[in-house]
Amino acid sequence: MVNQKSDIRQRCYQFSLNVIELADLLPKKRSAWVIADQLIRSATSIGANLVEAKASSSRLEFKKFYEISLKSANETIYWLGLLKDSGLADKIKIEKLENEVIELSRMLGSAVIKLKRRNL
Repeated sequence: MVNQKSDIRQRCYQFSLNVIELADLLPKKRSAWVIADQLIRSATSIGANLVEAKASSSRLEFKKFYEISLKSANETIYWLGLLKDSGLADKIKIEKLENEVIELSRMLGSAVIKLKRRNL
């Protein structure tokens, strides 16, 4: 059985790949490029910060990386919504990504709450 920590890192990695794939399908318009750039940055930051947390030198630093990861997930929700509502991307593809990042955000939020309770 895969533990939850490695599972979330793997899911974030796959999510990043899926976002990159979506970005490569967007129209060659300035607006799409700008949003895609921000989306890729925020989406890939989710998993990258979890990897950084694993290599933390202190418990406080560990918690901070989880908090940054959560913020990146919430930012990613914003950019996906903007892409969907602007009509620049297929709504069904966006909704699948939105559902995944919302679930990741909930998992990260739960982890941050537990870390704060432990006074880390």
